[in-house]
Parts: sequence; C-alpha cells; structure tokens
Amino acid sequence: MSENAIVVDGLRKRFGSVAALDGIDLEVPPGAVFGLLGPNGAGKTTTVRVLATVLRPDGGRAEVLGHDVARDPTAVRRRIGLAGQAAAVDPNLTGRENLRMVGVLSQLPRAEVKRRAAELLERFDLTAAADRPLRTYSGGMRRRLDVAASLMSRPPILFLDEPTTGLDVANRGELWEMIRELVSEGTTVLLTTQYLEEADRLAARIAVVDGGKVIANDTPSRLKAQPGTTVIEMGISGDGRAERACGLLVGSLGSRVEREGQTLRITSDRGAQILIEVLRVLDGEGLEPDSLTVRQPSIDDAFLALTGRHAEQGAGRDLANQAAPARRTAVSR
Repeated sequence: MSENAIVVDGLRKRFGSVAALDGIDLEVPPGAVFGLLGPNGAGKTTTVRVLATVLRPDGGRAEVLGHDVARDPTAVRRRIGLAGQAAAVDPNLTGRENLRMVGVLSQLPRAEVKRRAAELLERFDLTAAADRPLRTYSGGMRRRLDVAASLMSRPPILFLDEPTTGLDVANRGELWEMIRELVSEGTTVLLTTQYLEEADRLAARIAVVDGGKVIANDTPSRLKAQPGTTVIEMGISGDGRAERACGLLVGSLGSRVEREGQTLRITSDRGAQILIEVLRVLDGEGLEPDSLTVRQPSIDDAFLALTGRHAEQGAGRDLANQAAPARRTAVSR
C-alpha cells in the first residue's frame, strides 16, 4: 500500500467534447492540507468528485487510502467526508436534525449519532442555534454545519471543495482555524480553492490545475519563488503616461511588465538592480512615479506566471508581460 493518503495517476474525465481531466497526477501525504488551486473550469471540482466516487473516471487510476475509487467505491466512501461548494444540508430541518440524519445515513450506532452531533455542534459554535431550522442560519453558520456534517463519521480524509466561497472575512478565518485543528488531529484535507491567500496559509503543498492538467506541484514557498525575487509596483498618473511607461519598460527590461490602469508591475529575479534600471529608464523620458512599492512575490504572482492570467481576471487589464498584486506597504512620493 502507498504511504500517501491519496494517489492519482493519469486521471481522465470527459464531458462530451470537453476534457475536464486530461491526465492528472497527484500524491497527497497523510495528515496535512493539500491545496488544489486553479481558475473556474480548471478541473478542481471534477477531481474531487472522482475521488469522492461521485463521478467515475474515464481513464487512469485513483486510490484513497489504498482503495481504488472505481473498483472499490464503497470502501472509499467509508473513509471520506465531503463538503462541496453548495451546502448539502436540508433548510427545513434544524442543525441537530441535519447532523443526526447524516449520522444515520452513515450507519453510526444510534447512541453515537446523538453524542457525535452534540459534539460537533459545540465544536463549530452552533449549540445555541442547534434546534433552529437551517433556513434561519446565516451563510457562515450553514457552511460550518456543512463541514460538521462531513465529519460525522470521523473520516480520516476530508474533501473541501471551495469551502469558504461566499463567506465574509471573519467566517473565513474561523473555518481556516477549524481546518488547522482537524489536521493537527491527523485528518488529511484535500482543499480546492480560488482564494490564493487561503491556499498559501493552509496548504503544506499546492498543485496548480489548469485545463484539466497539473501544471505545477510544490510547496507554497517554492511556488512563490518561481516568478522572481522582486516585484515592483508603481503608480503613474496622467493621460497616457502609464501606458507610455509600460511600453518603454517592456522594450528595455526583458522582465515581466503589467499595466493595470495607472499602475505598473514589474517582476524580476535581479533584486535591487532592476529598481535602479526602471527608474533610470523612466527618468530618461521624464516619467516620475507617484508611488513606488518593492515587495516579494506572492502566490498570485506564481499563479500568473504559470497560467498567464490572474486567479480573478478583472476587466480592462492590459497585459504586456505579466506580474501581479499582493498585500504590500507602499512608499509614496
């Protein structure tokens, strides 16, 4: 049996003429968060649904704790929990009733169903609302209950498919902390997300998926090192000045340059030297930045370098060559 909790080898799945999975390979170690990062339609959810035995693959192989998802789906289902993008709970039942229903469907002993439901309601801070109909819950409360339901049978592997989509910052942070607690207790978590910060903070390893293929698979720190060692952001106001500066830098630097409105971003592996060269080129044409930031690359920079676009592509972006924004401290003129 493999030492990995999940093994995926050449996995393929088509929907008509569309190849949702086009030969995906993954190895997920036990007791950690493994992140699947990618844009909409990349194949993240299809991968999870195949691993959870919701979909049957067209080719390749996938094993969960040594059990083949196609040949032994019952054994796989006994060992996993799944929280999908939409909460799979009944709005007409109370929170307690929802958890007990899942416990019965999981064939837990009746006494264990009651104990486990009460335990999870307390753990996910839902005891006070346990006997209210789910339709009265907030979005964050529903999401917490959905994750709690996926844990009723104490599964060693948990699939979380974009679990924080639609949650506010506070609820997202609470769910992150719950995921960390589960992993500290030995649970293996496969997490799909479009939130770059989420993958960076939670995952020990991240696979970037695009077009049904894994295009990168590494630790967050190594992925962030791929675009270069330095990202420069500068604001240049005035009619046409930022566009003119972008053209000059693309022609002079041979580094990735992006313009987004009046903001320019340059990514390079030449450290402080690139900043001196940027300012020299702009000064030669009488173009002075209004603001200037120098920072380390982010996961978004890595995502952009790998896929050719930001995780959340905005309107009006003018990409010459490319870099990306992240949290930063700006130094203004």
